[in-house]
Amino acid sequence: MAAPTLGTKLAAEFVGTYLLIFTVGCNVLGNTGIWAGVSIAMVLMVSIYSLGGISGANFNPAVSVTLGISKTMGGPGLDWNHVGMYCGTQLVAGLAAAYSYSGLFGKSFPLGPSAGFGWTNAGLCELLYTFMLCFVVLNVAAASKNRTEGNQYYGLAIGFVIIAGAYGAGAVSGGCFNPAVALGIDMSSAFLGFGWCLPYIGCELAGAALAAALFKVVRPDDFGGEKSAVTELVSEFLGTFMLVLTVGLNVLAGSKAGAFSIAASLTCMIYALGDVSGAHFNPAVTVAILASGRAPDLTPGKAGSYVGIQILAGVVAAYTYALIRKGDTFALGPADGFTWAGVTVAEIAFTFVLCYVVLSVAVSERTKASHMFGLAIGSCVTVGGCAIGGISGGSLNPAVSFGIASAQILNGGYGYKALLYSTMEVAGGLAAAGVFKITHDVDVALPDGKMEA
Repeated sequence: MAAPTLGTKLAAEFVGTYLLIFTVGCNVLGNTGIWAGVSIAMVLMVSIYSLGGISGANFNPAVSVTLGISKTMGGPGLDWNHVGMYCGTQLVAGLAAAYSYSGLFGKSFPLGPSAGFGWTNAGLCELLYTFMLCFVVLNVAAASKNRTEGNQYYGLAIGFVIIAGAYGAGAVSGGCFNPAVALGIDMSSAFLGFGWCLPYIGCELAGAALAAALFKVVRPDDFGGEKSAVTELVSEFLGTFMLVLTVGLNVLAGSKAGAFSIAASLTCMIYALGDVSGAHFNPAVTVAILASGRAPDLTPGKAGSYVGIQILAGVVAAYTYALIRKGDTFALGPADGFTWAGVTVAEIAFTFVLCYVVLSVAVSERTKASHMFGLAIGSCVTVGGCAIGGISGGSLNPAVSFGIASAQILNGGYGYKALLYSTMEVAGGLAAAGVFKITHDVDVALPDGKMEA
């Protein structure tokens, strides 16, 4: 089969970028509301699956730049000639799409931070979620292991980053995460004011550079190095950090799609880092896996280091969302009309669901889901967030609980609540391990070394 020509690749980049930015504009000007972030994520996902085999489906100058930086450091990626041509094509496509949606609706909308926020707040959102986007792309689509195995979840993982960022970070910056989006919006609304695209693009490119640097840290084997314990701890920190950051930004924005957005952040980071550290991102999950006895590589000492780094990441993420939201935080505890007894039942039950699914789809040899594991685990957050968010907040994770409680200290909160929540969540994890041992006893090897039928 012949390889795509350069002209074909550039045409693919133009089409994919145009569709993405045209969809952004139509959703904003059409006042789509709660489904806007999902719509934008889905057009990115389907375009990636349609055109990934042609051009690599970058559709974003930040993605092309992160691939260029990665290759310069000796890893997988794009040469700078291709990066330059891709970026130029994407920017032109973004302008064409922006003027198209402006012509269709007879109006446009300006680029800039939401009311009450400045460029530092918006810039942090753009940097962190562009980092997340580029980091996921590098791990699921560029990493040698995933290229060799030919995973089928790459488009889903990349698209879900948009859902993760659109609802929480989007409430602060508008949620571009793409220089072609920023330039297109700013140029098409120049009559309303111009210039915000410059700091936005700067922050997005900084996120791209950070993604390439940390990609080298978590996948040293792609750069001629060797994996170490530090590699796994950095992986656990990054995944937990982005999860807890997304929790806080969604809650403080009053997002009506909060549970799905948080679930999306977990899903895409699991796909990005599952084969690096196991992608626990949750002390209750780590305890459940250890208690199951089915992961010989997870020693008590290693589990302890995972738990410590996860809680640290949760606290750092919580202070980060407090910084972005200008000191705003929120409390951990029962919702109005509910008691601690209700919180106990809710947190144990749905942390059980999360941990049990992790054990079933990622640990068990019999029921392991080689492609759907990330979606299955992330969906547990949608399940729990919707089911008990109005009772306990749906933390389901001691790293989330410690993060929320620690940040709330800034506004007079009490840290002890994190201990209460964490006790419930670990209990749910232990219960999951116990039930898993019963339902999945077929995984246990027989004396002759074979698995039970």
